[in-house]
Amino acid sequence: MSTPQEVLLKILENLGTDDFKKFKWYLQQEGALEDFPAIPISKLENVNREKTVDQMFSTYSMNTIKVTRIVLVKINQNELVRNFVTNVSLLCTKIHVLC
Repeated sequence: MSTPQEVLLKILENLGTDDFKKFKWYLQQEGALEDFPAIPISKLENVNREKTVDQMFSTYSMNTIKVTRIVLVKINQNELVRNFVTNVSLLCTKIHVLC
């Protein structure tokens, strides 16, 4: 069974270099993620996908799933949004959590 971190990592691995940069840019912008806090630039600067996943879970905890969906929509990755929602729904069903 995949963990939420593994699901998010798989999504980020499907982003090209430019889209990954945009993804991190949105995470750093105050007010871009509804009521969720921005991650300081220094914590995402020059970090790979794995470290980005770690930083997101450290910052957003259980809200990481919501934040990921918000950013994927903003960068027009609608197919990844659909895949992400499907994978997360399956994961939540397996661990009996409401997502």
